[in-house]
Amino acid sequence: MAHALNSVQLIGRAGREPEMRYTASGQPVTTFSLATDRRSSNPETPGEADWHRIVCWAKLAEVTNSFVTKGRLLYVAGRLHYRQWTDDSGQQRFGVEIVAQEVLFLDRRPDAGQSDAAPGQVVPDRDLPD
Repeated sequence: MAHALNSVQLIGRAGREPEMRYTASGQPVTTFSLATDRRSSNPETPGEADWHRIVCWAKLAEVTNSFVTKGRLLYVAGRLHYRQWTDDSGQQRFGVEIVAQEVLFLDRRPDAGQSDAAPGQVVPDRDLPD
C-alpha cells in the first residue's frame, strides 16, 4: 500500500496585509506572505528570512482577511501546492504556495479588544461556523 504525506507547519510573521478576492464561482480566497527567520550560527551575522506565500480558501479566507495584519505572529498548517502559469509577457512561471488548513494566532492584534482573535485561538478551516 502506497502512502503519501504533504504537510507543512510554519511559525512566522505576516509580511504584508492579506488580499482577498473571489473566484468566478464566488468562493473567497485570501493570500498573504509569511516570513520565517533562520538564525545564523555566528552571533555577529544577521539571520535571514524565508518567505512563504500562504493561500486560504472559503471561511478561513474570510477570517484571515479580517484578523491577519502585517507583523502578526502566526502558526500556519497546511500543504504544499506547486503552480505553473504564463505571465503577461508569455514567460512560463513556477511557484510554490502553502494552502492553509489551519491558522493559529500566537499574539494579539495591536488594536485588539477582548473579543478579538486572541493568543492561542485556533482558526481551522474545517471547524468554522457557516
